[in-house]
Amino acid sequence: MIVRTLREKHHWSQEQLAQLSGLSLRTIQRVEAGNKASLETLKALASVLEIDISTLTEEVTVIDKDADYWKAEPIYIRWLLWGVNKRPKEMAYIEYLLVAVGIVSWFVFEERHLVTPLALLFAYISAKVVAYMDSKGYW
Repeated sequence: MIVRTLREKHHWSQEQLAQLSGLSLRTIQRVEAGNKASLETLKALASVLEIDISTLTEEVTVIDKDADYWKAEPIYIRWLLWGVNKRPKEMAYIEYLLVAVGIVSWFVFEERHLVTPLALLFAYISAKVVAYMDSKGYW
């Protein structure tokens, strides 16, 4: 986690970071554990750690899979995102790669009637899941 890495780079304990940022020790522990942080918390940490707040926003905001709102999601959404706690930056590349595999397989494989639709289907599902999670504001 970026907060822990930067804290250790400055040779600060969690207690020292809490004092410097004006946050509680428990808040620092939660952020380092990957829990969601408020905008005020991120601003305080960005200021003390001398980094842009967008860096923290990208790295710290995660899906709280113990929350009631997450447990209320359909099982297929929770299954598709099993093991994923934050929006992968590489997600768009995965979608593009799947589309490319689908197109290339049409010209290369004899069994293109199976490979091409599957690759394109997985690209579509991936894009829809990301759009759904973005619309819900989970990450």
